[in-house]
Amino acid sequence: MSATDKAGGNEAQIEFWNATAGRTWAGCQALLDRQLEPLGAEAMAALAPATGDRILDIGCGCGQTSVLLAEHAGPSGSVVGVDISEPMLAVARARPVPPGANPPTFQQADVQTADLGDAVFDAVFSRFGVMFFSDPVLAFGNIRRAMKPGGRLAFVCWRPLPLNPWMLVPMDAARPLLPPLPPPPDPTAPGPFAFADGDRVRAILTAAGFAQVQIRPHDRLIGSGNLDDAITLALRVGPLGSVLRESPDLAPAVSGVVRTALSAYVTPAGVLMPAAVWIVTAARE
Repeated sequence: MSATDKAGGNEAQIEFWNATAGRTWAGCQALLDRQLEPLGAEAMAALAPATGDRILDIGCGCGQTSVLLAEHAGPSGSVVGVDISEPMLAVARARPVPPGANPPTFQQADVQTADLGDAVFDAVFSRFGVMFFSDPVLAFGNIRRAMKPGGRLAFVCWRPLPLNPWMLVPMDAARPLLPPLPPPPDPTAPGPFAFADGDRVRAILTAAGFAQVQIRPHDRLIGSGNLDDAITLALRVGPLGSVLRESPDLAPAVSGVVRTALSAYVTPAGVLMPAAVWIVTAARE
């Protein structure tokens, strides 16, 4: 897992996450961690990481989940965080590690094709890091080979976009001010919502050789902080963020309508909006 493998068909994602998108996510690390942490915690509870576990964190991004997993694994365990984005891994490597935990090892690698080892890991985890494979059956087959017999897999991924107003509302508010948008991509193409169909996820994992596949819906209100924090994130990540990276001159006008739309979700605890995800678990027998 020493280098990113560009021979496996993930070139577009590798380029995307090492260019503007990766730098944007790294810059928004604190806001994104605050927003996504409760959803990752639900999947981590399903994984039940234990002291002494050797754990692989797929799509570890800026490393928050890797550090949390290292706390669970304790001094006798270990965590390897893998991501294709070097800007995000740079943030991960600078994170402090709590006393009593082994510092995670961070690797830039494409999990679809990288040599992850054979029967190395007790557990595999991912918080929104497994929806970007060009060949998901190949990728999960590679992940399964790296797991010990009896090893556990748990990840969280998004359900359909219409069930996730936190991402949809800003885009809908801004749409009248945006240039004509391209047609929606293939819903199964690599991207945030590629695993929105739970039946497809089950079929992928089964084809990759996993057993005991369980997929359950989880709904929760999430937020990155106050109204200004929510606007910052809406203008930089997600569908609207992608448009504004190409047309940054539109941001001043768009921010006003986004502020109005998000104001409807202000609570005493900040801006909180519905999120809908799948919590997926499986095992290598």
